[in-house]
Amino acid sequence: MTVRLRPHHLLCILTFAGRGYSPAFTDNLAVIAGRLAAGEDIEIVEGPDDICAPLLGEVDPHCYRSSVNERDDRAANAVEQVLRRPIRLGERFALSDERIGRLRDALASGRLRSGCGGCEWHDLCSSIAEQNYREAAIAPDPS
Repeated sequence: MTVRLRPHHLLCILTFAGRGYSPAFTDNLAVIAGRLAAGEDIEIVEGPDDICAPLLGEVDPHCYRSSVNERDDRAANAVEQVLRRPIRLGERFALSDERIGRLRDALASGRLRSGCGGCEWHDLCSSIAEQNYREAAIAPDPS
């Protein structure tokens, strides 16, 4: 199987630590983090993805807002720079330990933060990064 992700969720999964918008959202993201940690491929998509699914039944899900689409564009550009590979619609790749490490280093140093602009979880993610991702659902590389 493949996990469908919008670009800014490539950043969110780096720091996910069991907290989120709702219990359904958190449970869903925990399952997705487990799938990614097990090596499932990612497919880059536009708009709501597998992580957004529990939010789509809300009256005005933020998944459709232009600010979130702009965040996706910024995140795709930043992740492309770090991974040195295209992050465009339809691209597929695995999130290896090496890639996770490079993305986490870039997030902690601030090089990926352009994709986080306006996100209400910014402070929580920063705190998790500052603690070397110890709380993150996708375990940090022990090296």
